[in-house]
Parts: sequence; C-alpha cells; structure tokens
Amino acid sequence: MNKAANTMEWKVEKVVNDLFAGWYGGMPETITALPPSGSSRQYFRLGAGDMTVIAAFNPNPHENRAFLKLTSCFLKLDLPVPRILAEDTDAHCYLLTDLGDTTLFSLLPHQQNVGAFNKEIMALYKKAISFLPAFQLDSVKEIDFSICYPRHAFDRHSMMWDLNYFKYYFLKISGIQFDEQLLEDDFERFTSRLEEYPSEAFIYRDFQSRNIMIVDGQPYFIDYQGGRKGPPGYDIASLLFDAKANIPFHQREELLEFYMDRLAEKTPLDRASFRRSFYDLVVMRILQALGTYGFRGGVEKKPLFLQSVPYALKNLSWMDDQGLLPDDIPHLGSIIRKIALQKSAGILPPPDDRLTVTVCSFAYKNGIPPDNSGHGGGFVFDCRALPNPGRHQEYKDLSGKDEEVVRFLAPEKSVRQFLDAATALVEPSVQTYLDRGFNSLSVCFGCTGGQHRSVYCAENLANRLRKKYNINVTLKHFEETNWPGPKTTY
Repeated sequence: MNKAANTMEWKVEKVVNDLFAGWYGGMPETITALPPSGSSRQYFRLGAGDMTVIAAFNPNPHENRAFLKLTSCFLKLDLPVPRILAEDTDAHCYLLTDLGDTTLFSLLPHQQNVGAFNKEIMALYKKAISFLPAFQLDSVKEIDFSICYPRHAFDRHSMMWDLNYFKYYFLKISGIQFDEQLLEDDFERFTSRLEEYPSEAFIYRDFQSRNIMIVDGQPYFIDYQGGRKGPPGYDIASLLFDAKANIPFHQREELLEFYMDRLAEKTPLDRASFRRSFYDLVVMRILQALGTYGFRGGVEKKPLFLQSVPYALKNLSWMDDQGLLPDDIPHLGSIIRKIALQKSAGILPPPDDRLTVTVCSFAYKNGIPPDNSGHGGGFVFDCRALPNPGRHQEYKDLSGKDEEVVRFLAPEKSVRQFLDAATALVEPSVQTYLDRGFNSLSVCFGCTGGQHRSVYCAENLANRLRKKYNINVTLKHFEETNWPGPKTTY
C-alpha cells in the first residue's frame, strides 16, 4: 500500500466519527470496524448508549449516489432496506440503520453434501424471494436508471465486461488452453442470445444470501448499489446458484417455481421461455463469479474467495449433465466442460495464506489506527514514556528509520527494556496464531508525532519477527507523509 493510501485509510475513522457526531449530537462511545468485503467500501458499527448504527465509507462517489438514490426509491415502495440516517457526500460517508450481523448465508448448514435444507431455511428463502418481483418491477417507474453505476443496463457492453472478466481473471490464469478467436466468436453469439430476452426490469445484480439480512425472522436487503436495468431471471439465477450457499438441486427447482409463481402475479409469464433464459443467465452469472474469484483470490491473494470455486465447478458440472448449457457456443461450452472436470486447486492455486503480522507506527493525536483485517484485537504499545529524539533540533527532520535516530535510541536501557517486553508479549500470540492457522495480527506503536520513537520500535519489532518466524510481516508508518525533511528508504 502506498503512502497516500495509508493516510486515507487512517483518516476514515475520523470522517465516520464526525458524521455520527453531527447526526447524534455527540461522539460515539464505541466504534468497531466490520469485516472487509470484496470491494473498497469500509463499514463500521458505531454505538452510543443502547443504540447502534452502521457507517459506510466508500471513496467512489458514483457508487454512493447509486446506493442512496436506489434506497430512497425502495423506501417509497416500503421495501425492507436500511434507512439512511445521515450522509456527507463530500466525505464519501453515510449512516444506516443497523440490521445486525445475521445474514441468510450465516444460517445455512455449510456442509459439502447437504441432502435438503430444513423447513425454516426454505421458508426464509421464500420470504426473500417474495420481495424480489417488487424490487424488479414495482421500482421501475421510480428509478432514474441514469444514476446506476457502472452501467445503466445489463446490455451488450455489460455482458462483454463480465465475459472478459472471466477470460482474463480466471481462464488465462487457469492454464486451460483455448482459442482466443473462437472464444470471442462465442462471446458475441452468447451476448446476442441474451440480448433477445426481455430486459425492462430492475436487476439487483448481486442478489445472494450474504446480502440478505435476517432481523426477527424477516429478510432485509443490502448491497444493491450495482443494480441496473436487465432481465429478471438474472437475480433469481444469482440467488439459486450462489456458489457457497450450496442449495440442494431439487430445492433450487422448488424455489424457482415459487419465484415464477410470484412473478406471474405481477406480469404475464411464459414459463418455458423464462426457463430457457434462466439457465442462460445462470451460465453468465457463474462465469462472472469465476472471474471475481480469480481476481479476488488469485490476483488480490484473498483465499476466502477461492473457497467458492469448487461449488461453482459443481454447478457447471450439474448443468452439463442436465443438458442445460447453450448449444450455440461450442468452444465456450467445451471450455466450461473442461473447467467442470478440474480440481479447483489445480485451476487457481491457493495464495500464500501464512500469518501476516502488520506492525505500524502512529501519532496519538490522530487516534489509534483501525484494524481493517476484520479480526480486530492485536496490540497497542505507548512509546511516549521513552526518551524523545524529537526534543533535539538535530533530529527534527529525521525519523526513527534514520541512522542518527537509531544511534540515539538503541543504547537507551529503557528503550531496550520496552522492546524486550513488547516482544515477549507479541511472540506467544504469534506462535498461537501459527498453531491455530490464523492469518492476521496487528501490532501498533504510538508516540506523540508518529515520527521517531514509534517508528523505531515498529521497525525493530518487525525485524525481530522476520528473523524468528516464517511469516509475512508488513510495516505501515501512518504519519510518514507528514514527516519533515527527506524520507528515508532503508
């Protein structure tokens, strides 16, 4: 991460706190970073007394605008979505009602071979599906599709983006051989086929079990900022072939019938035609998802996304067995069959999932940095009682990385004792995390300006850990861009 990104990450919590204070009339008593998702959005839970709210920070103003405008439309229709409590468009931040932590996905059995979902789970799926036609059809008159981001419709451009996402971020790094021109020809045929289907509905775009919150037994819906105009079958395809949800195939059929019943209550429906479009959209959705897994897991090295690959391959294999793959895309079809027969680890090898210890320095005047790993916890050590080189003019323009400052601090007995004590506290956690297969730990050192003592201590501990353990150690100096004088690199 570059220095500017470090600074931005560091200031997000202040933006969130300020928005809350302006809305509530006082600073939050608690703030907790929520686990990161696959996007650049950051979420926090803020509390005061018995009340909690969710704060969202997203540096993309177009995506924020889409989410806020769509939310307003859905609330007019009394659809169960979070309410917007406050927003600061200039700071890219907004506050939402807190819907808790229970997603539909979290309630699923999560076993490789599930015979059937129980009645309670199926009832929740049907409750969620009951709202889908309202999102798709009732909202169309309310939505100004020009605000949709990054595309106003699931048109040929959008489809080709998804197919090329699959080609470049999954297929090309999988090692599976293919003919580029034949594949492009099939992409053209496939998109032409999909363009023929009715596409005047609003599609949620990411209608899946992780984006359905369950509150007192009722579904609420989040993360629809990527919605656009498109074919209604896309959303139900996303839900029923949501990879890790792993819905038993016979129950997918039951839920598809249930959805078509609800859709037919709002618009005339040719079921045979809808089924044909549905399975074509399933193929499109799975290919788009594989592109996402390849990018997030293979390129960004986030192993969680690779866990979905075996389930996606299972879905493709089932579709092939059922004769549901389109028959006019022979080269793409042969590639899909090859993929379906592969072991996921052979297609996308798992990234380096060794323990990563993030060691950082910061200035107390700006507050303790948030842990954005999603795990929370870790260590924070206060260096302000140590001898301060910053009090001496000759060190004003230097940092704890400069040799002169190192020579000042290293001989100090109090500094050595402090670092030995900090190391003695951190190392047992490192060993425990290694034994238990954890992959993230944070250690922060703070001082007055985040320039001398905290930097020296962070560098020193990082070197100790690198020498002793086979782990990833990353360093972040949150105030580095504000240091006066030249910036050292050694």
